[in-house]
Amino acid sequence: MPDMSASVSLAVTHLVPLAKEVDENKVTPGILGFIVFAVMAVAVWGLMKSMNKHMQKVDFKESPDADAEQGREQAGSAARQR
Repeated sequence: MPDMSASVSLAVTHLVPLAKEVDENKVTPGILGFIVFAVMAVAVWGLMKSMNKHMQKVDFKESPDADAEQGREQAGSAARQR
């Protein structure tokens, strides 16, 4: 398996000549900054799409609990017997 840091450094060295075309006195994020931002934007979009899909499946109406209902009925019948 190739070393990940070697491939990253190779990619960065290919992007360095592109940065040399820019004025030396001006600091910009460059191509690498744009690529990182674009990947993050796509990741956030995918997460929001997934969250929306999962939230559509959630049923917000609470169904009555059978055990709690039996407990209330027993408490009500015990109170009536007194």
